[in-house]
Amino acid sequence: MMTPNLTILYVDSPEQSAAFYEKLLGTSPVERSPTFAMFIFPGGLKLGLWSRHTVVPAATGTPGLFELAIPLADPSTVDAAYDQLSTDGHPTLQTPTDMEFGRTFVITDPDGHRIRFYNPPAR
Repeated sequence: MMTPNLTILYVDSPEQSAAFYEKLLGTSPVERSPTFAMFIFPGGLKLGLWSRHTVVPAATGTPGLFELAIPLADPSTVDAAYDQLSTDGHPTLQTPTDMEFGRTFVITDPDGHRIRFYNPPAR
């Protein structure tokens, strides 16, 4: 069985994007250069930020066609995270909303990649 463990976002400036994600996620990248940065999270998931100007073969398309999803502990934590991130000026695509899968909101990173914060309903 194959198990994917790396998501790569093609970004304008890996250094700028790494600073954004470092502040957002509260962790530092394990690798950082002018063309690439990488975060590794508990559980093994890796997030790579690769310069769209240097990736081979060239990346095409536009950001926002998929999203990173970040689970939070409860609905009040979702609201508190939104309050903080909207105060920091992050572009908002969706304010806190109750949906069939729980309380959620969506912001974008500096390149327009979607980041969804959510709290799954109790089962």
